[in-house]
Amino acid sequence: MNGIIGGTSLLSSSIFAGWDEKKIETPYGDTYVKISGSNVFIQRHGTPPVPPHKINYRANIWALKYLNVQKVISVNSVGSLKMKIPPGTFVIPRDFISLWIAASFYDKEMKFIIPEMDAGLFKYVYSLARKVKMKAKSGGIYIQTIGPRLETKAEIRLLKRHGDVVGMTMPSEATLCMEYEIPYASICSVDNYCNGILKEPLTMEEIGKSWQKNMNVIEVFIATLLERNFE
Repeated sequence: MNGIIGGTSLLSSSIFAGWDEKKIETPYGDTYVKISGSNVFIQRHGTPPVPPHKINYRANIWALKYLNVQKVISVNSVGSLKMKIPPGTFVIPRDFISLWIAASFYDKEMKFIIPEMDAGLFKYVYSLARKVKMKAKSGGIYIQTIGPRLETKAEIRLLKRHGDVVGMTMPSEATLCMEYEIPYASICSVDNYCNGILKEPLTMEEIGKSWQKNMNVIEVFIATLLERNFE
């Protein structure tokens, strides 16, 4: 089985319209997936959708493990910390920073992992993005913040020294997949420059317009991914 994780932007996508919906009961609560053949799609925010800081990551990843998913590709929306990474770019991160958010299945036992994004899946995502003519950037560091608010200008001045993009979801998913030894890679849709990168003020209207444009491109990527059966 192959897994795709996406946000609310993909919930109404026609790609998944005919897929069967299934409720999965997990030790961490119920979650819902859509299944078609050997492919599973999970909308990370749930139904009805919850904000990023309330996402039930453990239920989502447990469900994918339960369904015997062998690899996971996620779609994540991010803001850019660098002028050279403009909105409309799609970043495939190679590493991440998430020092203040602890996502783990190991609450009652001493077990540690050395986190590492899957190299083979990382290369595959970048190659496929190039094949469908996306403006793709190979590599970069994703910094996870808690949300649901966006980051202050002062926070962005600090974070831009250490990372390339900022979001609220990917490292939590990646860490849990690593604990279950499920190869994981992400394609990140850059929807805006982060707060304070440009002189002009950031607006939610601007983010929304860019997000919609990027989602049209992401749908082409996902459709091609499914046609190739992740190969």
